[in-house]
Amino acid sequence: MKFLFDLFPVILFFAIFKLGGIFAATAAAIIATLCQIAWVKWRHGKVDGMLMASGIIVVVFGGATLLLHDETFIKWKPTVLYWMFAAILIVTELIWHKNLLRDMLQQQVQLPPPVWRNLNRAWAVFFALLGIANLYVAFHYPTNIWVNFKLFGATGLMIIFVLLQSVLLSKYVEDEEVK
Repeated sequence: MKFLFDLFPVILFFAIFKLGGIFAATAAAIIATLCQIAWVKWRHGKVDGMLMASGIIVVVFGGATLLLHDETFIKWKPTVLYWMFAAILIVTELIWHKNLLRDMLQQQVQLPPPVWRNLNRAWAVFFALLGIANLYVAFHYPTNIWVNFKLFGATGLMIIFVLLQSVLLSKYVEDEEVK
């Protein structure tokens, strides 16, 4: 259910784009994201950093798209978000010697430190490459293709990546269950 909640602004963007174009879709995405943040704040009392960062990026890049009537800005938004995630994963590991993925997931799965490090780096590389893929599609194909990629391509790639990670990590989960 959280997955669909997280995807709500993207799905709404896609639907409104089909009905009213890029600028209506951008406005809808901004409103949906702000509503999402307000709902999380009301329901849980606080908003996690990733949602807040995503909201800021949507408002800034979406706002620039609407104010300047230039779709270039909203096309950059996913790349900025993906590259920010990649940078955060790498910088926190290199400078503060913290593994954010381990900090977020260690209650669900126990992994040896080298595996956590590889997982963290794999996600950083994945986000960096996803940002490049977004730019390629955004600026080499028509806007309608980019919108389809944004919902189906990027989301599909993320699901495939999560499934691959799950398969690779399953031996560690099984080892823990046997003990």
